[in-house]
Amino acid sequence: MPQDPTRRRPLWRRVGRLLVVLFLVFGLIGPILVTAAYRVIPPPITYLMVERAIEGRGFERRWRPLDEISPALVRAVIAAEDAKFCSHRGFDFAAMEKALAHNERSKRVRGGSTISQQTAKNIFLWPDRSYVRKGLEAYFTVLIEALWGKKRIMEVYLNSVEWGPGVYGAEAAALKNFGVGADRLTNAQAARLAAILPSPLKWRAAKPGPYVKRRSGRIGKAAGTIRREGMASCVLG
Repeated sequence: MPQDPTRRRPLWRRVGRLLVVLFLVFGLIGPILVTAAYRVIPPPITYLMVERAIEGRGFERRWRPLDEISPALVRAVIAAEDAKFCSHRGFDFAAMEKALAHNERSKRVRGGSTISQQTAKNIFLWPDRSYVRKGLEAYFTVLIEALWGKKRIMEVYLNSVEWGPGVYGAEAAALKNFGVGADRLTNAQAARLAAILPSPLKWRAAKPGPYVKRRSGRIGKAAGTIRREGMASCVLG
């Protein structure tokens, strides 16, 4: 006698429902809840911080609210990393296209990620260039743009970005390089810190080489444009 196929459906339905629930909890609801919590709670140690600590590079990080960080550093970082930070919604597609075109004809890799994308990667993910990680980065970028806003994104970025071996955040970087708090950074010091962001394990802000000096000079001029044209108003306005 043939087996009634309807007897198997309840089991498959239960498995299917379980998979849907797990996806919603861990794939959608969980990340949203964590992102919402980080809107008011300083994000704890990140994957990169753990990785660097295992490598023996130490750990220095002191959280400071955005209003206790020099505006000069905010303008310098925007000038160096993401001039359209206040006008885009997480992604600068023109910058991505330029980076791709540059990387096709040059051995020196140039990134096209915005500050929002960098923050999403730094806080929630691991350093990698895989498509999976890039996809997750895009997802978390959308979340923080929607749930945090520009000021919070900048605050978290400035308190979490790597600024040297075992040095994370503006306060630790300012103290390590110049012996002052992040609130007392001058325009020149801010430009130097912004200049080393692409390669913080290689370049130094306190004793910069010729390339970092030239780069910080360009960043300083660009930061002046950022200030005059109000291009940091979403953070400093």
